[in-house]
Amino acid sequence: MALLGVGHSVVTTKTDCFAAHDVNAGRTAAAGSANFFALTRGFVAALVSCALVITPVWGASSPSLGTIVFADRAVVGAAPASAGATVFSGDRIGTLQGGTLQVRAGAARLLLSSASVATLAMDDVTPAAALAMGTAVFSTSNSKAFALHVANAVIRPATDQPTIGQVSVLNLKELVVKCTRGSLIIAVEDDVRVIPEGAAYRIVLDAPQPANPQGPRGAGAKESGSASWPGQGRPPVKAARSKFIWYAIAVTGVITYFALDEAFESPSRP
Repeated sequence: MALLGVGHSVVTTKTDCFAAHDVNAGRTAAAGSANFFALTRGFVAALVSCALVITPVWGASSPSLGTIVFADRAVVGAAPASAGATVFSGDRIGTLQGGTLQVRAGAARLLLSSASVATLAMDDVTPAAALAMGTAVFSTSNSKAFALHVANAVIRPATDQPTIGQVSVLNLKELVVKCTRGSLIIAVEDDVRVIPEGAAYRIVLDAPQPANPQGPRGAGAKESGSASWPGQGRPPVKAARSKFIWYAIAVTGVITYFALDEAFESPSRP
């Protein structure tokens, strides 16, 4: 009985040892798993932190286009506009009824009058805006300082002299362009024309062209296959199609000119 007891005791002791070993192994495995998950959580947290830091940098990669110098009942996007705020390419700016907004962009200033909407942009390195409705006035000191888009028309300074231009959108196809200082260029694709100082034009985009353009001899010339046309009786080569037509109108903005000239150039303004 003693031997059996001893034997039994020995067996019991070995069993306990195996059980203890298994428990220690389980604890070690559990500790290893806990450490693994802790390291994984730490790695993921580090990635998230880096993403939060880097994302604003990517979002702000677009350089600023200009600064608001005056705002009255005006907005940038859906937020009220305020003097000193920075604006970027892609920002949609506008004015409420009776409001006004001035933006300084390098060597140019843009003024939106009452009930006007425009979207800021960059034409390569040139600040620009697309006027959707209302009236915009821009002042520049060189020919590459600013460009204003209306539909497929582009209006910009013609020279490096100080220039002031005013553009009003009448509808999707019509606008009025005035030049109160310097000279302007209006271009629709390859149709480019100059608006001199003191002139104003009503522009009609994509206007229908005459079905039978006049010959070189003017209205009433006989259409004949003989020598009526130069070049062996053939009609002349048709000129490139005009992309717009324009009508000269009276300039009534003399008082406006002096007011804007003071607003853009007075040293008392920012």
